[in-house]
Amino acid sequence: MNLPDFAIEATGLFKTYPATKTTPAMQALGGIDLAIPRGSIFGLLGPNGAGKSTFINILSGLTRKSAGKVLIWGRDIDERPRAARAAIGVVGQEIAMDVFFTPRESLEVQAGLYGVPKRERRTDVLLAALGLTDKADAYVRQLSGGMKRRLMVAKAMVHNPPVLILDEPTAGVDVELRRQLWSYVVSLNRLGVTVVLTTHYLQEAEEVCDTIAIVNRGEVVACEPTSQLLRRLDSRTVVITPESALAAAPQLSPFEARLRPDGDVAVTFKTGEAGVEQVIAAVRAAGVPIKDLRTEDPDLEDVFVSLTYAAAPAAVS
Repeated sequence: MNLPDFAIEATGLFKTYPATKTTPAMQALGGIDLAIPRGSIFGLLGPNGAGKSTFINILSGLTRKSAGKVLIWGRDIDERPRAARAAIGVVGQEIAMDVFFTPRESLEVQAGLYGVPKRERRTDVLLAALGLTDKADAYVRQLSGGMKRRLMVAKAMVHNPPVLILDEPTAGVDVELRRQLWSYVVSLNRLGVTVVLTTHYLQEAEEVCDTIAIVNRGEVVACEPTSQLLRRLDSRTVVITPESALAAAPQLSPFEARLRPDGDVAVTFKTGEAGVEQVIAAVRAAGVPIKDLRTEDPDLEDVFVSLTYAAAPAAVS
């Protein structure tokens, strides 16, 4: 069997919610074209209301698209809906499960719903992988929020799908549980599972995603390898630690300086227009003795803000 080049392909994807008595019609997706490479850890980022959840709900069959074409693992969601949905496991934002089941029972029931034969079920393997073995026979209502989220990941993997979709999987999860969860997700990816992630933890996305798409107001405004996306901003920051504390940021024409809470002075400049030496010369010309300095490159948060909030229309007064 030939494997598809892309785990998920969306072409001209639109979703418009019809008007109601109290609200006008709303376009959630405005013609998305997106190809998610097979075997990648793919970040789908965007501000609240950008259309990320609508996109995921269309993939999982919870929302009907208005127009466009979607393939999951090469299977058209209109022509082969059951086969397409069988190719994905989805971990939603909301914790939803029967609290009177045990984790073991939850996985067994989920496997049964997908028609997985008993001899092929991996209940104990999944419980161990997600650190839930010692809670396997406790009621779900007794689990912490972080454990419930890990159980949701296990439920999404009972049918061994080639694509795993994680919608804000680490929301409300402490640092150690987050580390364990990502360790498991990365191990799945190494085995060939394509992972699609939405998160508001931009540092998390920068660390684990090899490709990132940024969605804003229902449209894809960027889709590139993470390293390439980070090079979009032609800027760099020089951080100066002065010999003595400053009462205010110095005037460093033509640069703009910001005084940080820790007393350091941050100077951001366009790399195509200036260099570190020119910044240092301006600091010395302003009479600021330098104790230490370092440079900072833009991170994903800087790129995200420049492509979303910075591009937002002005508010109507």
